[in-house]
Amino acid sequence: MRRRFCGLLAVAFVCVAVPALAADPTGTWKWTTERNGQKTETTLKLKQDGKALTGTISGRNNTETAIEDGKVDGDDVSFTVTREFNGNKFVQKYNGKLSGETIKGKIEFERNGEKQSRDWEAKKS
Repeated sequence: MRRRFCGLLAVAFVCVAVPALAADPTGTWKWTTERNGQKTETTLKLKQDGKALTGTISGRNNTETAIEDGKVDGDDVSFTVTREFNGNKFVQKYNGKLSGETIKGKIEFERNGEKQSRDWEAKKS
């Protein structure tokens, strides 16, 4: 009985002492979107440092834009991208859930004064 109790105590200690491994979004992620019959591949490069997330995202003409306000909370990732075109700023807010080699979520933005969103799903490359 005493051995069984000591064994259970050891298992409980290991379960409490070893924190759950959180997903790490560090790396290069890619996805393809289709708009007006044209396919565009997006590349997202991320680096996690604690709960902070930094990186870049590709845009038109293969330009890279730094992400802003990047955060990691468990399996949830979020960041903002601000781009400028013809003197106008466009802000997109990305939210996603990391699961293995996939990030799946929503992009929120305004178009013509109206809030819109679309799904995104990136694969680690």
